[in-house]
Amino acid sequence: MQFNGLSQPYTRGQALPELLKQRILILDGAMGTMIQQYKLGEADYRGLPTNTRFAGHPGDIKGNNELLVLTQPQIISKIHEQYLDAGADIIETNTFGATSVAQEDYKMAGLAREMNEVSAKLARAACEKYSTPDKPRFAAGAIGPTPKTASISPDVNDPGARNVTFDALRASYREQIEGLFAGGVDLFLVETIFDTLNAKAALFALDEFFEETGERLPVMISGTVTDASGRILSGQTVEAFWNSLRHIKPLTFGLNCALGAALMRPYIAELSRICDAAVSCYPNAGLPNPMSDTGFDETPDITSSLVDGFAKDGLVNLVGGCCGTTPDHIRAIANAVAKRKPRAFYRENTEESV
Repeated sequence: MQFNGLSQPYTRGQALPELLKQRILILDGAMGTMIQQYKLGEADYRGLPTNTRFAGHPGDIKGNNELLVLTQPQIISKIHEQYLDAGADIIETNTFGATSVAQEDYKMAGLAREMNEVSAKLARAACEKYSTPDKPRFAAGAIGPTPKTASISPDVNDPGARNVTFDALRASYREQIEGLFAGGVDLFLVETIFDTLNAKAALFALDEFFEETGERLPVMISGTVTDASGRILSGQTVEAFWNSLRHIKPLTFGLNCALGAALMRPYIAELSRICDAAVSCYPNAGLPNPMSDTGFDETPDITSSLVDGFAKDGLVNLVGGCCGTTPDHIRAIANAVAKRKPRAFYRENTEESV
């Protein structure tokens, strides 16, 4: 078998290309939004009183959601199961910020490998619980952008300054990838990309891992358009973004987060026109609203209606939700697009749409 021009077949997640031909697949919603509903305090993040492992850790760690796979794993598992019950085909590991680069902010860089492996095991167990022969479920290893950028100076007075190097990012991502793979993920998702150079470091690390291990997992890529200019933060249009990364031959390529579905539409339409991969879209629930329970404006009915518009017009192959979306949003999206056909997309070096 050959997928997307790759010389090797996938060693995990083999069913995904065929499923993308058959129907629009559903990704889960926002892990962070669901964690916020628990209103966890500093002691909760440390796992107290039952877990004393981090009782004496210096500095505040409230807000380190990735740590919860070690201190409150039952919460993470429950959230996974809620999204699966809502109809998600693919759930993301709770590892958006589980790199040593990101965990330096909490003085927990040394825990990154463990966080990724444990998180992958939790997601994999939830998938196994909900999988059926007719509806298999998949765990995606979530690889976030880190809070640092390799392309942009953090100092307005020194355009050449950088707070991270490509090699440091590559090494950090490699550690994350190894942990996710060991924990059992079916595919990798490099997401919320605002700096293409950061993404290239993650994808380079993935390519190295595949080359050295002989494994080959599907890779999903998702960027974020940060404003109405239609560009990601490091300055590329969505067309330039696609052309910068298409050599990876991702299974899916798309956009998430940022603007919400209504403002995303022209950029998703552009990707749909130019991509020879499946197109993904998982927007925020509109714009931020601190008065809302989820922190965002849109109800499930609104978000699902907008996403269904993409599906109706044949623009997408995989949909879900980002910030502000809950299991109710995902259920509404799944129900809405169930009647739609997936977008036809083209494989490199073939003339046949799939």
